[in-house]
Amino acid sequence: MMRIDVISAVPDSLVSPLNTSIIKRAQERELVEIFVHNLRDYAYDKHKQIDDKPFGGGPGMLLKPEPFFECIEKFLSERKYDHVIFPSPGGKFYDQKTANKFSLKKKIMIIAGHYKGIDDRVRQKFATDEISIGRYVLTGGEIAALVIIDSVVRLIPGVLNDSESALNDSLMDGDIIEAPYYTRPAEYKNLKVPEVLLSGHEKKIKDWKEEQSKLLTDKWKKINNLE
Repeated sequence: MMRIDVISAVPDSLVSPLNTSIIKRAQERELVEIFVHNLRDYAYDKHKQIDDKPFGGGPGMLLKPEPFFECIEKFLSERKYDHVIFPSPGGKFYDQKTANKFSLKKKIMIIAGHYKGIDDRVRQKFATDEISIGRYVLTGGEIAALVIIDSVVRLIPGVLNDSESALNDSLMDGDIIEAPYYTRPAEYKNLKVPEVLLSGHEKKIKDWKEEQSKLLTDKWKKINNLE
């Protein structure tokens, strides 16, 4: 069974997404354990303070190092983690290949920053992987943590009902976008399903899917300047 620990200053923001849909099912099937830890539980001053002003000035508040060190060092004394992930704008861009790699591991920890960020000594000391989910800034690392968890958990064998549905996803086999899908009704508000998909002709359908996949992949690469 995979174990995922998430350390967060705002753990309530993670509770609902981690208890719905596929992630909930994976936990019910005992394929993954997900633990969300409240950073304030590891702040020992009477006010449970977890943030402070940054040295050198500047706007915003930083998460203090002490609660992170207390929490992470406790976990590391109890078990060995394959990856300690820190979502960060300065990290490596997240992709399907990385999700595949993480899905093969047994123990993962995710450190979620918040506010202006965290004291950099936490990153220096503990992070084995810095991950960026895109060229934009979020309120906190919790959303990035959810992206990572969702993309990893769905790859665990037995999580998805159709064992091939993940294998055939876009980007699973390199930079390839899948052909579009359609279902009943065959016509809706004058919008029709491509005739070839209704033909029952397997080779023609296969050729059509390959052609559409190439067109969509070329378009995707062009709009993202990947050519």
